[in-house]
Amino acid sequence: MALTNCDIKGYRWETGYEKSWEEIREDESGLGISAFTDSLALLEQKKKKQNGKIVRLGMMRHLNVVIDLSEAMQDQDLKPTRHVCTMKLMQQFIKEFVEQNPISQLGIIITRNKRAEKISDLSGNSRKHLLNLEPCNSASYCTGEPSLQNALELALSSMKMLPSHTSREILVIFGSLTTCDPGNIQETIESLKSHGVKASVIGLSADVHVLRTLCNVTGGQYQVVLDDTHFQELLFNHVKPRSVSKDCEATCVKMGFPHHSEKLPPFTACMCHVEDSVKNRAGFFCPQCNSKYCELPVECKTCGITLVTSAHLVRPLHHLIPIHVFKDVSSSPNSNAQCYGCQKRISDSIEQISICNDCKQTYCTECDLFIHNSLHVCPGCAVTAK
Repeated sequence: MALTNCDIKGYRWETGYEKSWEEIREDESGLGISAFTDSLALLEQKKKKQNGKIVRLGMMRHLNVVIDLSEAMQDQDLKPTRHVCTMKLMQQFIKEFVEQNPISQLGIIITRNKRAEKISDLSGNSRKHLLNLEPCNSASYCTGEPSLQNALELALSSMKMLPSHTSREILVIFGSLTTCDPGNIQETIESLKSHGVKASVIGLSADVHVLRTLCNVTGGQYQVVLDDTHFQELLFNHVKPRSVSKDCEATCVKMGFPHHSEKLPPFTACMCHVEDSVKNRAGFFCPQCNSKYCELPVECKTCGITLVTSAHLVRPLHHLIPIHVFKDVSSSPNSNAQCYGCQKRISDSIEQISICNDCKQTYCTECDLFIHNSLHVCPGCAVTAK
């Protein structure tokens, strides 16, 4: 779901000078086109570019998100402020990341007052991340200067001992033009490179040399946002797993498929809440050490294996085997074609329709993009397979 200006706009006197006429664009013939039509074209180009080649992806990801919460995040170039816009997008990003990468783990680190603080440890529990992120929604939380080096060192400390088959990533959301570091940040960047950590940065202000150096050395991406919509696009690009190098060896990972029980043993504390002494009856039991957990997926704290269900392994399959590109066909004026997805009759104003090469079903442009970007399954092929 796209984040619009209406979702984050505050009082009218808090907004800045808006050049609304800059949103008007023209097509090749000189006619005005809407923002929706323009976004459809961009998404279609992106869809064909992604499905045009096959790459190796790192499916088991460990991503630490570093968020700048310095005074610079109070600027109002993103409505109503950079801080509010970032927090709202992060809530959507956490849900989408866990949904699309169920066997991966996410952590959150903030930097302010020349220090770095770990808000949420690496975990696949989206509710835990959202709960730990709630105190950061206060505007008074943004104080002082950020420390990029302290944040990178804190993120690296939780990734040094990870197994070699996991993808180690750091995503930095940085709004300040300066950073207050206790030492030589170049040594920290070289340490990230030696441990195979790929750092990417989304800048909210301007191009900063040290941030670009960080991305170039570690092999990440450095991008600066234009507005809130562009910010959302850049952020959600990190949901999809990144490609891995060709010399990276494939590794067999031991996983456990736990059984669910509500009777034995009665009202015991699970490993998730053992420190809180919370006892419950239902839970998932590790098949190797019989440890109890209330949610999946999770890494067993006793024996170290990853506990998942079959649905967790199947869900990210569309990253490895993307749905094929539909064939674009020009619709005739007298065509009575009907979209198989939304069941509406395709009007004469639509210049092109899409046809699946396997099931031969017809789709409109909106359904075509929804299938390739969200659903990842052709409805016609799914019905035929049954």
